[in-house]
This record gives sequence, structure tokens and C-alpha cells, in this order.
Amino acid sequence: MRTLKCMLILLGTVQSLLRTHCNLAMENLALRQQLAVFKHQHSRPTLHHSDRAFWVLISRFWCDWRNVLHIVQPETVIRWHRQGFKYYWTWKCRNKGRPKIDKKLRQLIRKISQSNPLWGAPRIHGELLKLGFRVSETTVSKYRVRHSRPPSQSWRTFLDNHTKESISLDFFVVPTATFSVLFVLLILSNDRRNILHFNVTTNPTAHWTARQLLESCGFEEAPRYLIRDRDAIYGKTFSHQANVLNIREVVTSPRSSWQNPYVERVIGSIRRECVDHVIVFGERHLKRVLRVYVDYYNHTRTHLSLEKDASITREGQKIEDENINSIRRVGGLNHEYRRMAA
Repeated sequence: MRTLKCMLILLGTVQSLLRTHCNLAMENLALRQQLAVFKHQHSRPTLHHSDRAFWVLISRFWCDWRNVLHIVQPETVIRWHRQGFKYYWTWKCRNKGRPKIDKKLRQLIRKISQSNPLWGAPRIHGELLKLGFRVSETTVSKYRVRHSRPPSQSWRTFLDNHTKESISLDFFVVPTATFSVLFVLLILSNDRRNILHFNVTTNPTAHWTARQLLESCGFEEAPRYLIRDRDAIYGKTFSHQANVLNIREVVTSPRSSWQNPYVERVIGSIRRECVDHVIVFGERHLKRVLRVYVDYYNHTRTHLSLEKDASITREGQKIEDENINSIRRVGGLNHEYRRMAA
């Protein structure tokens, strides 16, 4: 009896197991059918980070996960796992790696690069090492300024290096009392801002301009460079005269008067301090007025760019002479002050 009872229990257990397996199979089939219907209606389901994490974890612990996966491809789950691996190591190394350089050092690198367009990263790196900055050349190359044009010196650098061997010339106009216009040609030495030559005409031509250049620059005293604008008045005749004098012309860019700053500043001074306060009656009158002003400009007037000295060096006076006299210059528009003995 006991054996028969055990057999009946065993058969009941097997039947229960078989029935459970059958129920699971039917339930699985029903779920798959509903999933297929859902897939037809929504071709690409929206997955959240928790869904991706679930499939990544289950793929690590269940070998047959590929057989039951239908919403995405198995390769997608593998890609999620690799991406999670990258995120993990990014989080783990968040406070490590190459330290950032100081903001002031980055600004210094850019400043040196802008001031020295001919320098590359090795030159800038060497200069920083001499200043006591320990930084790699790769970092300097990363933060230096990339110039859009080929490296070239600035006009300021060119003028500073060639002032002793360069002159500038330009025209400016002066209206007269009879509403006519006079043209004034001004030739300036860039070294000491000394006005070498000027002349006035009502009809400037290339031959007249070339003759003025010859009068101001003899064969023995000719400078090496001449800075001028692109005015058509110069022409081939003027260029030929410059070549005869062995003078190289440096032509400024169109509408760039700032590239010829010295003569432009002198013209501004002549206007502000002289011709703007005089009614010019004619060519002879203007020449006489400018002759007086040029003498004052070269010998008396002080210049900021010359450390408060005149174009032709003006000697300082001894303080022993207490009397200070005022000397009228340029018809009283300007004055010169000298110490006189009692």
C-alpha cells in the first residue's frame, strides 16, 4: 500500500509539472502574439535607460537571451554594453588626466603669438621657458593664434626699422579767398619728423612732382625708401625719377592713410596750427605762410614721439636766467619761449 501511494504521488507531481510547462508554453505563445501585434502598430518602440540596463544585465547572466529578444537586434544590446563601459571609465577618470593650464598663461601665449606673427610654437615655447613657465610645446601650439594670412611684419615694425632711411610724401589742398584750390606737396623725413621740402601749385603733374623729389633728395642724400599712396598723379615719370635716385617706393594699400602715419600727422598739425586760421589769397601768400610755419615746425615745435624735442634738436636752457621772453611765431598763432639774461 505504501509503495502504491508513493507511485500515485510521483505521478501527480509529474502531471503537475507537465501541466505547468504546458501553461507556461501557452502563456509564452500568447505573449509573443500580442508582442507581434504591438510591433506592427509601433515599428520602433521607445526605450529608456532602465530598459537598456536590464538587457545588458540579463545578457551577462543568461545564455539564451538572444532567442527571446525581439524588440531590438542582439548587436544593439552589445553596443549598449560597450557604451556603458565607456561611460563607466569616463566617470572613474573624471578627476584625473592632464591638468588645465592657467587662464593667464593662455592669454600670454596668445599675446606673444599676436605680437610676433613670424614666431611658431617652438619659438614661443622657448620664450616661455625663459620666463619660468613649465609647459609643453604641444600646449603652446594648441593655444597660439592661427593667422589667416601668411606671417608678415606690421607697418609699425617696418616703419620703426626703416625710419632713418625712409621719407614720406603726400598732397593736401588749401582753399583760397577766391574759392580756388591750391595743392601742397609735403616731403617728410621719418627719422626726426623733419620737413625736407614743400611746394605749392595750382596744377600738379607727374613731371612737377618728380622735379620736387629731385630737389628734396640729391643723389648723395637720397633715402632708401619712399612711402606714398596710390594717387594717379605720381605716374611712371615719378617712379622713373625715384629709380634714378635709387629710391624704392613703398605704396600703401587703397584707402589706408594709417599706413603713412607720419606725413598724415604733419598735415593735420599744419591744418590745426596754421592754414585753418589763415585766409589764403594766392599761391605766393600760401608759400610765405608755410615757409614760416615749416621753420617753426623744424626748429621750435616739440614732438611727443621725439621725447618732447624738436625735429632739429633744440638745446635746453639754463635755469640761471630768470627772465622768460615770449617770441611770436607763425604770425602769433604759436609762440617760442626763451630765457634771457636780465
